[in-house]
Amino acid sequence: MIIAVDFDGTIVEHAYPNIGVPIPFALETLIQIQKEGEHQLVLWTVREGELLQEAVDYCKENGVDFYAVNKDYPEEVYDSHANRKLKADLFIDDRNVGGIPDWGVIYAMIKGKIKPRYDGGYEMPKQKNMLIRIGEWLQR
Repeated sequence: MIIAVDFDGTIVEHAYPNIGVPIPFALETLIQIQKEGEHQLVLWTVREGELLQEAVDYCKENGVDFYAVNKDYPEEVYDSHANRKLKADLFIDDRNVGGIPDWGVIYAMIKGKIKPRYDGGYEMPKQKNMLIRIGEWLQR
């Protein structure tokens, strides 16, 4: 899955054009997702030029190395006249409807352990019948 992640208000608190203080568990969660190697992380931010490089450097210094920055793939050439719409499967952004959930909730969503509800809550997937779980365990 391709996961696009905003910077200001998502990884760090809003302090633009400066870099705000880290949002609790944002960097740790991104590092964990990166270590698992199942998904590609793309930094997707309104920052450009020197301010963008500061954000990239900040993330790299803190252990997060994005697959691409403000583009779909690293080799893509930036064109200021082109549409900047990214082809991502998931966007993590503080401007999301309802704001940004806790990073533990975000991680659980990515892993499929919980699903968001439209009322702002979350639901846990139903557990399988005990006999089915025992049978699956025995097959391992």
